[in-house]
Amino acid sequence: MITSPAWRRAQRSALGVLTTLSLLTGATAGYSSAAPDTEKGGSRQPTVGRPNLDRNGCARIEDKLPTLKDWPKVDSKIDKNAFDERKIAKMVADMTLAEKIGQMTQPEITAITPEDVKNYFIGTVLNGGGAWPNKDKHATPQAWLALADSYWQASVETRTKIPVLWGIDAVHGNNNVYGATLFPHNIGLGAAQDPCLVRDIGEATAEQIRATGQDWAFAPTLAVVRDDRWGRTYEGFSEDPRITRAYGYEVVKGLQESTSRRLGENGVIATAKHFIGDGGTIKGADQGVNPSSEAEMINLHGQGYYGALAAGAQSVMVSFNSWTNADLGINEGKLHGSKKAVDDILKKKMGFDGLVVSDWNGIGQVAGCTNSSCPQAINAGIDVIMVPNDWKAFIANTTAQVQSGQIPMARIDDAVTRILRVKLRSGLFSAPKPSERELAGSAKALDSKKIAREAVRESQVLLKNNNRVLPLGSRSKVLVVGKSADSMQNQTGGWSLTWQGTGNTNADFPNGTTILGGLREALGTANVTFSETADGVDPAAFDAVVAVIGETPYAEGNGDLRRTMEAAKLYPGDLAVLDKVSGKGKPVVTVYVSGRPLHVNKELNRSDAFVAAWLPGTEGGGVADLLVRGRNTGAGYTGKLSYSWPKSACQSPLNPGDEGYDPLFKLGYGLTNSSRTTVPAQSEESPATCGGGGGGNATEDLEIFNRQDVPPYKSYIGSPENWGGTEIGVDGTAAHAELNVVPADVNVQQDGLKVTWTGTGPGQVYMQSPGTGNDLRGYLNTDAALVFDVIVNQPPTNRTVVSTHCLYPCFAEVPVTNLLTNLPAGKNTVKIPVSCFAAGGLDFERVNTPFLVYTDGPLSASFANVRWVPKAGTDPDAKACTDLS
Repeated sequence: MITSPAWRRAQRSALGVLTTLSLLTGATAGYSSAAPDTEKGGSRQPTVGRPNLDRNGCARIEDKLPTLKDWPKVDSKIDKNAFDERKIAKMVADMTLAEKIGQMTQPEITAITPEDVKNYFIGTVLNGGGAWPNKDKHATPQAWLALADSYWQASVETRTKIPVLWGIDAVHGNNNVYGATLFPHNIGLGAAQDPCLVRDIGEATAEQIRATGQDWAFAPTLAVVRDDRWGRTYEGFSEDPRITRAYGYEVVKGLQESTSRRLGENGVIATAKHFIGDGGTIKGADQGVNPSSEAEMINLHGQGYYGALAAGAQSVMVSFNSWTNADLGINEGKLHGSKKAVDDILKKKMGFDGLVVSDWNGIGQVAGCTNSSCPQAINAGIDVIMVPNDWKAFIANTTAQVQSGQIPMARIDDAVTRILRVKLRSGLFSAPKPSERELAGSAKALDSKKIAREAVRESQVLLKNNNRVLPLGSRSKVLVVGKSADSMQNQTGGWSLTWQGTGNTNADFPNGTTILGGLREALGTANVTFSETADGVDPAAFDAVVAVIGETPYAEGNGDLRRTMEAAKLYPGDLAVLDKVSGKGKPVVTVYVSGRPLHVNKELNRSDAFVAAWLPGTEGGGVADLLVRGRNTGAGYTGKLSYSWPKSACQSPLNPGDEGYDPLFKLGYGLTNSSRTTVPAQSEESPATCGGGGGGNATEDLEIFNRQDVPPYKSYIGSPENWGGTEIGVDGTAAHAELNVVPADVNVQQDGLKVTWTGTGPGQVYMQSPGTGNDLRGYLNTDAALVFDVIVNQPPTNRTVVSTHCLYPCFAEVPVTNLLTNLPAGKNTVKIPVSCFAAGGLDFERVNTPFLVYTDGPLSASFANVRWVPKAGTDPDAKACTDLS
């Protein structure tokens, strides 16, 4: 039933939550600390099965996990069924090679039609973040169902009649869907330390997915995050593997609602991701290198998978990161090509019998591969290949590779066997078309406000409450300030309608409540005054000030931090707001909205109380419930840090057991309403940067395009037609529906490229080098500028940016809409200091795309003589970073 998660939670006592919290802090409360891991017979291979349960019947967060000597065999909740296996074997034996490869191919919905699904025997489709039916951000459940029906109908009209699966990134609710309730991101759920809660959120999420016709959730993320500079930190439940282990079990149970043989009627296929070690890369670099020993992989990064697979997870997604440590003899490289990780460890040692799916164009990162060709990845054990746009070429290439013997037929048969096994277990073969299934189109299923609001309350962590300022009186008159007080975009974060969570307004979340809205509900509109920047108001006229500040949305790549973790440097406007209201005689309560712990000493010092609200999702009223006395029937603040909180700007990595571990607030810290702890003033020391020096000094121009491409750089265009890039030919031409390129005269005859965006969709022109990027720190060290000559033929009408990339999705961008609009007629030379990209988080050690122009509206401009010039960033005509808009 739709109401089942809320109903079950209503039956639970608060004792279960308190027991879990006591376990985390070391009190056993009468339970054994022995974890459910055993040694198996004479082989000595550990075995992992169902975890110990608390008195509510949910996985317990153990106070200690035993050290495993080897990768364990995981006993899955879902057993292999002999009848199913005979049926699958017969189906596979009857299939043609084209039908089999079609089952292994996963295109993106913007790049495939129902007719294509039928003609190419496609087995699965996906939609990326920011992809919706008919490209409509506000698509209704009926529109989602109509597209799902069309794909399903096309698939069952094939000779094999095998239904298609649709996978979706539902990482905090069905977050691509307009009107759906969005839950707190995983970092907040980790702070709740309530495995029962994540099971119920999993169930509610599955019901939301069923309402719009999908079958498969690309969740949960099970990263054990070791360096909070990583832009995906908020996708991990904790730096503590004990929490991730228990949560992995419960969230999969919630999503799949599995029996011993099948998924529940309202369940969806869960995906344990990203296998393995994505949270342990050097410097927290997205898609970077994890240098862990095998023992660390087993006992730290593997823990979430033991929980998820024991609960019966039917899908595992491979990670973008590499696993390499030359000193230890580990050289697996990109995990998409690692037979050891995928086949030997996951499938053989751990005994996983579901399907393994690649990540978005992940095969293209394997040495010697492209987005459309990678026998190494298939031979490594990947079963479903996520190849969003280049899927036709992938099918052709893979067919040829099987026929030539590069890919054994037995590997293809194994992949298809696993895909069909999961489809059978999911009930797909007996299910009607998506629009006729239970919950299809249900507005009630998309509405999970009650459990989401409870999750918001449980997830908040009270870091400071000097003089017990909180909770505020129920009749308080408050001044609310800060950019995030009335911003659904900021409080939902990344993976919210759009991939990066940007480009959204409050109107895009019609059923949600901002934190400001929650305060108005709690105190009455007449008692709440809002001034985002705190200008023109006197704090002394109020009982208290509530400042809602923090990070702005980001997702993978864009969110990586490299130069500092100091909030005041990253978001100086927040400190400016606090300076206007602190020390004015009235208490200041700061609610910090963020996807990770940051160095916030300056903000703490200006606050009497400080709440880590993380990314609470659409139910901002849950934040207000704890700020105001009498709004919460529970015990007030109960959240405990699932990540250590830094005391200095450069203090990352920061995890218990690390040498010199000395955080400002330790893992497990969190005040309650009754706590009498006083947090003293903190040091406001502010280093200019956190390492990242070196690289020498650049002395020569870095030429990128001078009448023609300057090797190793090549010029490309990209758009929804082919985001992988179409190389601009030696004749200076290339064309997509969204943009085209022809030669142009800028300084001399045909020395430039005239790029015309038609306005039919987004597109980009860029210059890129192959490989892993180049160390361009020397240009940052010498105040260089990105310099190019340009003639604007038709100024932009939509947002336009110039960006530089450090192996996408690592990049930084600057807006140039006004710049290009206001340039004088004729040729102009533009100089953008590379420090502007540094401020945006560019990793100068691995720049592979030093020039890119993107817009999603009409624009025509000719570009020539593109280069990076040392010292040009200090030229009088160089643009100031603050002037670019």
